Amino acid sequence: MERKNVLVSEADLAVQRDFQKKIKDMFTAREAHPVACVDTFGCQQNVADGQKLMGMLEEMGFTFTDKAAEADLVILNTCAVREHAEDRVFGNLGALTHSKKENPEQVICLCGCMAQEPRVSERIKKSYLHVNLVFGPHALWKFPELLWRVYERRKRVFSVDDEHGTIAEGIPVVRERGVKAWVSIMYGCNNFCSYCIVPYVRGRERSRDPECVLAEVRELVAAGYKDITLLGQNVNSYGNDLDIGYDFSDLLADIDRIEGEYLIRFMSSHPKDATKKLFDTMAASRHVAHQLHLPFQSGNDRVLQEMNRRYTREKYLSLVNYAKSVMPDLVLTSDVIIGFPGETEEEAMDTVSLVDEVGFDALFTFIYSPRPGTKAAAMPDPATRAEKQKWFDKLLEVQNAKSAALHAAYIGKTVRVLVDGKSDDPDYPLTSRTQGNRLVRIRGGEELMGRFLNVKITDSNTWALYGEAEE
Repeated sequence: MERKNVLVSEADLAVQRDFQKKIKDMFTAREAHPVACVDTFGCQQNVADGQKLMGMLEEMGFTFTDKAAEADLVILNTCAVREHAEDRVFGNLGALTHSKKENPEQVICLCGCMAQEPRVSERIKKSYLHVNLVFGPHALWKFPELLWRVYERRKRVFSVDDEHGTIAEGIPVVRERGVKAWVSIMYGCNNFCSYCIVPYVRGRERSRDPECVLAEVRELVAAGYKDITLLGQNVNSYGNDLDIGYDFSDLLADIDRIEGEYLIRFMSSHPKDATKKLFDTMAASRHVAHQLHLPFQSGNDRVLQEMNRRYTREKYLSLVNYAKSVMPDLVLTSDVIIGFPGETEEEAMDTVSLVDEVGFDALFTFIYSPRPGTKAAAMPDPATRAEKQKWFDKLLEVQNAKSAALHAAYIGKTVRVLVDGKSDDPDYPLTSRTQGNRLVRIRGGEELMGRFLNVKITDSNTWALYGEAEE
């Protein structure tokens, strides 16, 4: 679990920049204009990784498309958390045989968390012979070198060694245009929840130097980004490995001192490491949103113990009650798993009762999905899928009623929002977010994009608010 030699040296990064130049020079000599398609699955950390891949590709002379058939290089940046995401990736890989047949020179790459799983990389090696390059999260910083090896040797390349994990500062990033940006403050996970594959594929926790994080946030604020999310598998354990007496609350307080008009959000938080100090820091800040995503996963203590979550129902309730006491406007969301191996109906209803008691603004709900290689995958699981679905439907019934009631209470109120995107609703063509990250659909033109506005709420449903901008 110790932090060991995690920083990639400047000399090693310089080598990667040399490979970037080699690839760019290769295409220039061919008078070619390479195009890449980067398809990212899963969490915001994967999105941030995908933006780094695009940053390196841009340095190599690539432009981008979202159509695999048009691309000289196709990258599937994958997620290993749920079976459904994995099935989609294999389906997409299979479909790429057609674009490869049309363009035999096309390079196909699988990276991200799935690639780091030995069973997946072996399956790719044996059954997906059209895939040229496979690498896991640990090797992302070496991407230019790996890609050069594919081009130079015309052979398949696999880089999926089991490693502790590294931190590579200074990798170029291509961010989406708009108002939102992601900042990874740490990588890896030490928690080993019994249902989760992430610690096995992303390595041990390693925190970025606070000055590096602060410098990146300053650059984003100066560039006009207004909704900045700090990322980590468990941001609440940020700094534990730095050994400098500096924690996540301290980082938030320092970021909050950066002048500008912006919001700071963060995810994900683990209840075992959440503290009153964190909530007090959020409450006292100017820029940190009063929004908390605090996954509880189960409302039953026996199930929590089997999940290796290391807190109890009582501890979780005490945390959210304190957070609400210092931030009465707190918007609280969570993750929930129904049907964990060995869970009974009574235990599942303990989860439903916790949802009823807390009154979450929204939930991300899942029926348990076994991940090979985790402890839970080997546990007896006698409940049928039909039983689990019944418990799940009850959970949704309770939560949807809560969400609808919370949203309805906003009608007639004026809220401050940040206009952040376009809507698919022709009557309300713009999307915006409150400080608590509630979705508000509004009327107006694209000139409002990126602006903070006061909006009067006129209608609502379970998933969104609707409003009119005030003059």
